[in-house]
Amino acid sequence: MQKINRNVVLALLSLTSLVFLLFQLCYYKFYLSQKNGAAFSKIRGSQSGQDSTRWHVVRKFLGLISSHNIPLYLIDPLILGLVDKDIEQIRSSPDGPSPECKYFCAPRDFTTFALLDKTWKHEVDLFRTAEKMGFQWLKIINKDPRLDGMDDLSGMEIPVHYIFKLASHAIHLVVFYERSGNFLWHGPLRLKQNMDRKFVPFRKLHFGRYPGAYEKPELLLVSIDDLKVQIPKNPSSFLEEISHSRFLECRYREARAFFQLYPDDASLDAVEFRKKAKSLLHLAALTLNNLGVKFWLSSGTCLGWYRQCNVIPHSKDVDLGIFIRDYKADIIPAFQKAGLPLKHKFGKVEDSLELSFQGEDDVKLDIFFFYEEDDHIWNGGTQAKSGKKFKYLFPKFTLCWTEFVELKVHVPCETLQYVEANYGPEWKVPVKTWDWKSSPFNVQDNGVWPIDEWDNVIQIY
Repeated sequence: MQKINRNVVLALLSLTSLVFLLFQLCYYKFYLSQKNGAAFSKIRGSQSGQDSTRWHVVRKFLGLISSHNIPLYLIDPLILGLVDKDIEQIRSSPDGPSPECKYFCAPRDFTTFALLDKTWKHEVDLFRTAEKMGFQWLKIINKDPRLDGMDDLSGMEIPVHYIFKLASHAIHLVVFYERSGNFLWHGPLRLKQNMDRKFVPFRKLHFGRYPGAYEKPELLLVSIDDLKVQIPKNPSSFLEEISHSRFLECRYREARAFFQLYPDDASLDAVEFRKKAKSLLHLAALTLNNLGVKFWLSSGTCLGWYRQCNVIPHSKDVDLGIFIRDYKADIIPAFQKAGLPLKHKFGKVEDSLELSFQGEDDVKLDIFFFYEEDDHIWNGGTQAKSGKKFKYLFPKFTLCWTEFVELKVHVPCETLQYVEANYGPEWKVPVKTWDWKSSPFNVQDNGVWPIDEWDNVIQIY
């Protein structure tokens, strides 16, 4: 009898231990993992628990977003780079199970998505649901630069970045806004003083070091690692945009200060010129963009943008710069086809090339080609009657996007140095009498064209 009781007791103890162990496993899997995102099971083909964690966090975030009907698209450079290599296969592959986790399991601290501001307004509900799912979140807001030109609205702030963190992985959600130049803009990621700077490794973020400008992408719905997600239809084009996306805002506060000192010309002639200059700039941008030729605002047009956020009414022309390496023989016929006849052509591709096209009435478009040397960049000038050559020296610069007269257009990122090189330290003071041969701060003689080359390097129409 004692033997039977001992066996029963042992059996009961074993059963109790097994039940307790199962309870612990269930508790850890269904409660702690939901709260902390830890101990995710591996999906097929993943190589480590950490790899699987990334995939599960992305899946969970996409579920959160889907439950709130928020349209997102993937802009993560690392993942898009991998996707781009397999884009044809991904487009044509069925929606069946993926044999391995190849993309969302790639080692990284963040996965980055984009959100169009106008498609979503109910963030409070999203945050509540996110917290119930175990996410921690951070919202970054900045002033709305689109309102900076309006004194009474310049204090408004808008959300520019969201970060959702679960376990050891984070989702970076970049908010894009439509600008009047028909492009998308995102703001910089600047933390307020009271924000936790250790929330995530912010310096590793791909977006937010500076504002960015992008074309509106055409989107494609695909299945990646068994997750449905939208991506730019042409990932390689978007990846190229990322590396050249830096955006500079017009200096509205400085422009207002300038007009307090020098009241704006509101005459009928000034208004008409600005209207024609805007139309000419839009036509020139369309023509050069169709050719794939990169250009930027130069000379007086660049000064007008930087100093007063507008076209200088007494300038009487529109000035653009192009690196000579981007020159194409199609430029002249393309402008002629657009209704802008060639006014003059000075120099040659190898030296001091410049083109001028006749716009509406007396408004002309001047295109200066820039040549790179070891320590500086320069463009040339030619005096038609004497064959004299001139050279205008600039410090080396890179190109950034800006918005000017409702157009997304390039300007030198190092704008102050560019403007000072051309107009000197007194560039803030308007000058209505300007001699292109002597007034520029950076002009120098560059010899004379040989007479036997005049027919080729001095062409006036």
